[in-house]
Amino acid sequence: MSPDNNDQIQVYRLARLRTELERQDCAGAVFADAINVRYATGSRNMQVWTLRNPARYVFVATAGPVVMFEFSGCAHLLEGLSAIDEVRNSTGCFYFTAGPNLVERAQRWAAELAELVSRHGGGNTRLAVDRINPEGHAALRAEGITVLDGQSIAEHARCIKSPDEIAAQRHALTVVEAAFDSMQAELSPGISENQIWARLNQTNAELGGEYIETRLLSSGPRTNPWYQEAGKREIENGDLVAVDADLIGPGGFFADISRTFLCGDAKPSGAQRDLYALAHEQVHHNLDLLRAGTTFSEFSRKSWTMPLPYRQNRYMSLIHGAGLCGEYPYIPYPEDFDAKGYDGRIEANMTLCVESYIGAADAREGVKLEQLVKVNEVGPPTPLSDYPFDSRLLGD
Repeated sequence: MSPDNNDQIQVYRLARLRTELERQDCAGAVFADAINVRYATGSRNMQVWTLRNPARYVFVATAGPVVMFEFSGCAHLLEGLSAIDEVRNSTGCFYFTAGPNLVERAQRWAAELAELVSRHGGGNTRLAVDRINPEGHAALRAEGITVLDGQSIAEHARCIKSPDEIAAQRHALTVVEAAFDSMQAELSPGISENQIWARLNQTNAELGGEYIETRLLSSGPRTNPWYQEAGKREIENGDLVAVDADLIGPGGFFADISRTFLCGDAKPSGAQRDLYALAHEQVHHNLDLLRAGTTFSEFSRKSWTMPLPYRQNRYMSLIHGAGLCGEYPYIPYPEDFDAKGYDGRIEANMTLCVESYIGAADAREGVKLEQLVKVNEVGPPTPLSDYPFDSRLLGD
């Protein structure tokens, strides 16, 4: 257990959550998503396991206390956390621990939460919930509770970062930078993708990070199409090696940049340099467009136009938010906007990942690049990492 012991961050985060709850006219919220529990309380406990098992959750009153429902036997892990007013044992409202008693367990779970709503809601019975199964939803409704979506409330709260959060996110990115240095130092013909990816995981653990959300590292022909995770393939001299960090570093902050390296002492081919130049151009063109006040649809419409041969294998998004994980907002390519997009406005102090993947459908390799930046009140965004791009592939 590694609490986020920055009281200023927690004061800021609770204020953000309560502003959103008030805006949605909610008496409070119940957060069981491990990321949202972390955001609301500054605590973590068995973080990866609780990402899929809602074994701990928190009630946040819009005007009232923060009541943490902790996994049995773990209350001592919350000592010293100023955001939490009360600690209770959680009621496991999921099948693994409840089994065939899930309906009865859900009723107990809902009754305790309904009592908190009654006591602190001032007659308001609207409760935001981020993760809930059918049994839990039915049990809350039986208690007279109107259930609203809590995930949207949490995502909108999380999307604007405080100066302390931005500083912490910068620190998390130094872990990625150290890991990338280590990976490049060991990158030589004959080493496997798994061995190189292990350096990312090891460095994160050594420097106080927590876990990695994906294993997105591939080499040579496995770089195209994207989304092939690290495997046993031995990397060859002259191969491209592409990695997307997707790292949850110290303090639970998402440190997400992507780079593509060249293995060995071979000179890059013309095709490799062309791919890299296009990806580099896309990232920097879109960075130059990124301004506070721009709508998502406007940004998508004005974004770098990808040449036709590469469109089939384009990445899932142009931009996505980054905080304690990949988060709101999500801005897709213009050709995908009607089907996958939604509108909104880019705001100052969002921290956003600007993405590029370039790989033709009939080509051997592809290039993945990504920058994490802070949106400023005026002017262009500020990169939160200055980790260099590959000079050999850029032709510098």
